Amino acid sequence: MDRTPHRRVDVCVIGSGPAGSLIAAELTDQGLEVVVLEAGERFDSDDRLERMERDIRSAHDPLSVWNMGGPRDAYTSTGEQFYPLNRARVKGVGGSTLHWQGMVMRLHEQDFNRSTHDGVAADWPLEYADLAPYYTRAERELGVAGALDNPFAPLRDEPFPQPAFPPSYSDSLFAAACERLGVTMHSVPNARNSTNYDDRSACVGYGTCNPVCPSGAKYGADIHAQKAAEAGARIVDRAPVQRLEHDSDGKQVEAAVYATPDGSTHRQEARAFVVACGGVETPRLLLLSESSHYPQGLANSSGLVGRYFMDHLFVGMGGTLREKTRQNHIGFITSECHQFYDNPGQKTRGTENGIPESDTDHGPIKLEFLNYAGPSPVEIALNGDTWGDELLQTLRDQYGNHIAMGGLVGQLPRAENRVSLDRSTTDDHGNPVPQIEWQVDQRSKRTIRRANEIQRAILEELGVDVTWTVGPENTGPAFHHMGTTRMGENPTESVVNAKMQTHDLDNLWIASSSVFVTSGAMNPTLTIAALALKAADHVVRSL
Repeated sequence: MDRTPHRRVDVCVIGSGPAGSLIAAELTDQGLEVVVLEAGERFDSDDRLERMERDIRSAHDPLSVWNMGGPRDAYTSTGEQFYPLNRARVKGVGGSTLHWQGMVMRLHEQDFNRSTHDGVAADWPLEYADLAPYYTRAERELGVAGALDNPFAPLRDEPFPQPAFPPSYSDSLFAAACERLGVTMHSVPNARNSTNYDDRSACVGYGTCNPVCPSGAKYGADIHAQKAAEAGARIVDRAPVQRLEHDSDGKQVEAAVYATPDGSTHRQEARAFVVACGGVETPRLLLLSESSHYPQGLANSSGLVGRYFMDHLFVGMGGTLREKTRQNHIGFITSECHQFYDNPGQKTRGTENGIPESDTDHGPIKLEFLNYAGPSPVEIALNGDTWGDELLQTLRDQYGNHIAMGGLVGQLPRAENRVSLDRSTTDDHGNPVPQIEWQVDQRSKRTIRRANEIQRAILEELGVDVTWTVGPENTGPAFHHMGTTRMGENPTESVVNAKMQTHDLDNLWIASSSVFVTSGAMNPTLTIAALALKAADHVVRSL
């Protein structure tokens, strides 16, 4: 395609994940001229069956499913815990929604004022009520399938666009045990079609949602990128932005400087700019855009660009039952529990037949009932030393009876957790790569222990022989990058305001999970989408 710059446009959007693509679609619908610059490629939807094959066949590297890896995607990780950045990100039109799980929950009311409510972290400069109408719009845009059966969910003003998926068979096994313990199960909002919606078919059950949905029933941001293009936006792929250039006063961005596959460098000028590159590449781009006005990086007069990096931490437990669980017939989660989200230390019923109380300080906990397959028959056969009838009996004994619970715990924002530049290592264009400095705080570890306690009580009530645990010492990230350009009212303590407009430059907005002040414990994409729609409204008003 022609990747030379367009004439000066109304808005240049950098990144085409859920934030960038939604904003591009909204702005073009308002009649604005929009150019989207995307570092990755434009994937052909007809190739998704082939990509599924790459995932399920062991000869392929997992990064090859979406062409990740190599100098373009180089990074370094320091700190107490290694951060495997590339394991769960995609560069391309649609971003990481090309291979995400598709779970979409709203943050709770208390997530927006953790300092006021819990005495930790900081409050957001907006309330749940400010974002509620945008949550509703985001659910319509993504086509969320859900039900009004969650008694712990925040208030909403209308039903979900599509009916919820029914509970899986393994969910039904949990139900009786949870009932005895006083634990409430409810459905999971999913950004995948349970009915025909938005010219896409209902889910047909491939079961490979992460890393690829061959049918297109699961939402991907490439859908809105295509809608933006059909409405007149120009989507330029394989055009990684190298830096942003500002005017002589340092008050407005003038151009995005980007590279193209032929080795050329171009400048795209615009009246307004929206950076929507996620929680890692967004701060990296700002840091790469240093100048005499901004020696620490663009929009970084606070010194906080890259600081307060957060992720959700996985907590899990599983084992075997003396009955078949019919697991892995679907590739996504259909039941969860938010009962311990706002009050994680609560007990249920009596301590003899319920979850015991804990008076320790905890963060929010989201529990999930997993369709856990355990080792596949092929894996059992390849790793064993039995043959014939003996192997057949081994398969009967070791496959089809696994069950598990998972969950997410949020991190507190800490300044020492950060994304910076590693100037000793460069990418394919000679730019310093992102460096992740990451560790898990003690409050998160206490919350993980509490989550494990609840999980063990449920699994033991179910009669599970617990064989594995993911707890405080072996937890890992859920790859939800948040917090590196946090929002706030005070320019010395934040990077953007409640409009997602940078404090330092009045024509630069950031639409990303990087603006999150706290992480909560809910998957962040719906909040990203809601904030993007809010930012789009503010961009339109400014122009």
